[in-house]
Amino acid sequence: MSEFWDLKHRLCDAVNAHHMERVLDFYSPDAVFVSPMGIAEGREQIAWLYQQFFQGFPDFHQTPVFEVGDADNPAVTEWTVTGTHKGPFLLPDGREVQGSGRHVVFRATCSTFVDHGKIVSHREYFDQLELYTQLGFGLAERDPSLRFAEACR
Repeated sequence: MSEFWDLKHRLCDAVNAHHMERVLDFYSPDAVFVSPMGIAEGREQIAWLYQQFFQGFPDFHQTPVFEVGDADNPAVTEWTVTGTHKGPFLLPDGREVQGSGRHVVFRATCSTFVDHGKIVSHREYFDQLELYTQLGFGLAERDPSLRFAEACR
């Protein structure tokens, strides 16, 4: 196993433990984190992105499903992410939704570039629609009082 994969596996452990200090220690001070939720530059902004998931899903857990074995840098992983929506979570339009109690399962993939033992670039991709649909949102918020036929008019 390369040092890059070792670092990524230890990062996964820290994320699953929701140990923010350890998570941030894996990133260089000027690291860039790109995700569907936006671009974070530096540890403070990266912490904010992680905190959105840790607060919204206190049991947030990522399980590696597939790792590109013949690539070290970037280290590329496909994940299954699970969690129960129990806390506030920010939607793309800026609204914050409170916990719904809904359990979510969604797929994600990421590529991580390391330089001098620290992550300098982390690109995380997931299908927001897959996540938001499980939270009760679609491309547009639905009125739960409307029946399907009424909503299609």
